[in-house]
Amino acid sequence: MEKPKLIIDGKRLDGRSLDEMRPLKIQAGVLNKADGSAYVEWGANKVLAAVYGPRECIPRHDASPYRAVIHCRYLMAPFSTLDEHGRSGPNRRSIEVSKVIKEVFENVVMTEKFPKTAIDIFIEVLQADGGTRCAGITAAAVALADAGIPMKDLPCAVAVGKIENEVAVDSGKLEDNYGDGDMPIAIAPRNNELLLLQMDGMFTKDELRKALELAFSVFPKINALQVEALRAHYAVKKDEVDRGD
Repeated sequence: MEKPKLIIDGKRLDGRSLDEMRPLKIQAGVLNKADGSAYVEWGANKVLAAVYGPRECIPRHDASPYRAVIHCRYLMAPFSTLDEHGRSGPNRRSIEVSKVIKEVFENVVMTEKFPKTAIDIFIEVLQADGGTRCAGITAAAVALADAGIPMKDLPCAVAVGKIENEVAVDSGKLEDNYGDGDMPIAIAPRNNELLLLQMDGMFTKDELRKALELAFSVFPKINALQVEALRAHYAVKKDEVDRGD
């Protein structure tokens, strides 16, 4: 396929400006059998996160006497996309993304409160359109909070891309595929601590500075939607308790 023109008259292909996110919708508590869960629609991305635990660590020899062990599995459904990432089962990319997401939450979950246990995070990408690891982190944070697992903060994430020598926040799939760079970023919003910073492609110092500025400009919006999703879910649960359902 011939490389498409990604910016036309200062606008991206979907009509967004360079500093504009795609529409984001977050819902907490979507799975009855999970200890915590969340569903995220971010642009055309559709991502489901489920959390189980703290529970017995399997295999037992992985358990720590000092803290909970976090397991994370990120997978893209075979029907989520037409390219190679849509193959069934784990591949090299899904293993790498699972690892970096696990490391994000190892820095915020208070694992020391639950020794000899495991906390399992499952992230399923039902439909992919660029930025799925960031959507997965954002969903998993809400699912962990829904499970009542104590955390130092509620992480959120967004990817910043370099397209036609311009830095743009929240890259879509075409921008990801045909752009010149991609930078997933995750933070702890309370103190703006960086939890994840990856880079694919080349960014100058000025472009890196601009990328961080764009990411930090949208983090408050993402975090507010996470908090609102949890607040709405617990308002519903409170109503059910009050009614005796």
